[in-house]
Amino acid sequence: MENSNFVDQIRIFCRSGHGGAGNKHFQRNKFTAMGGPDGGDGGRGAHIILKGNSNLWTLLHLRYYKNVLAEDGEKGGGNKCHGRDGKDIIIEVPLGTIARDEETGKQEVEILEDGQEVIWISGGRGGLGNAHFATPTNQAPEHAQPGEPGIEAWKVLELKVLADVGLVGFPNAGKSTLLSVITAAKPKIADYAFTTITPNLGMVDYRDGKSFCIADLPGIIEGAAEGKGLGHRFLRHIERNSVLLFLIPADSDNHKKELDILINELEQYNPELLNKQFVIAISKSDMLDEELKAAIEKEMPADIPHLFISSLTNSGLVELKDLLWKILNTPVE
Repeated sequence: MENSNFVDQIRIFCRSGHGGAGNKHFQRNKFTAMGGPDGGDGGRGAHIILKGNSNLWTLLHLRYYKNVLAEDGEKGGGNKCHGRDGKDIIIEVPLGTIARDEETGKQEVEILEDGQEVIWISGGRGGLGNAHFATPTNQAPEHAQPGEPGIEAWKVLELKVLADVGLVGFPNAGKSTLLSVITAAKPKIADYAFTTITPNLGMVDYRDGKSFCIADLPGIIEGAAEGKGLGHRFLRHIERNSVLLFLIPADSDNHKKELDILINELEQYNPELLNKQFVIAISKSDMLDEELKAAIEKEMPADIPHLFISSLTNSGLVELKDLLWKILNTPVE
C-alpha cells in the first residue's frame, strides 16, 4: 500500500488559528488629550476548510501534509481598527471524503459535491477591544478581551469510493478482468489472490452515449468484517455503491456457500449494506455446459437477479450492462 498511488486514509495534525486580542487603547492626538476608549477588535483566527474537487480520486496529494497550522488573527489597533483575520486554509479533497476526529472517531464532515466547501475546524474568535466596554459609570475601561484559542487535534481523512456499481467477490473471482473488458480501466491482472489491493474505477459505455461508473474493489475473505485480509479498508468503499455486483467464479467449489460468506461479511460490517440492490454474475462461464449452468442456477437465490458471463469470450456482458443500467435507473420503492 505504501507504494500505491491510491491513498484512501490520511492522519494529520490540525490547528486552527487563534483569535487576535482586542486592543486596550484611548484616543490621543493633538486635538484630544483625554479621549475615550477606541481599542479595536482582534481578527478571527483562520479556519481550516475542506473543499470537494471532482478531478481528484485519491488523498495522495496529502500524504506528506502532516501538520496543518492555520494563521492567527492579528491584534486590534487604536482608533477602533479591526485586526486582520487569519488567512483560511483550504484543503481540496476527492468526492466521497469523510473527516473524523481521531480520538472520538466521530464523523465531522462529509464531502460529496464538486466545489462544496465546509468549515472543518473553526478559527478562534477575535477579542473585543475596550471600546465595547465603556459605560456611563466606567468611561475609561482598562479591559479588552483576549482572542479565543484555536482548536488543535489529530484528525483522520478517509475516502470512500463513489461509484454506481461495486464489484464484490473473493480474490481471483475475475473482477479485474471484467473491469478491463467492459471499461477503459487497466487494472493489474494476475492469477493469484489480492492482485487488487486498492479500488480501480472505470466508466462503462452504455447505449446512446450513456455511461455509469463501476469499481473493482479488493477481494473479500472470510473474516473481513473483523479486519482480516484487507478488512475494513475494503468494506468502507462498498458503502457508497448503489448496486453491488457479486462475482462468483464458475470453478468455485460451492457457489451458494461463497455467496453466503460474502453477504454475511457485509452484514457483519454494516447491516444497512443488505438494503442495497444485489446482482449475481457467474464469471468464467465459458467453462460450463448447459447442464452445469442449470445445476448452479438451482443454488442461486430466487430474489436476486443472476446471469452467466465470460470476460474471455464476452458472452453475457451486453445483458449484464442492460441489467445494471435498468436497476440503476429504476426508482427504489
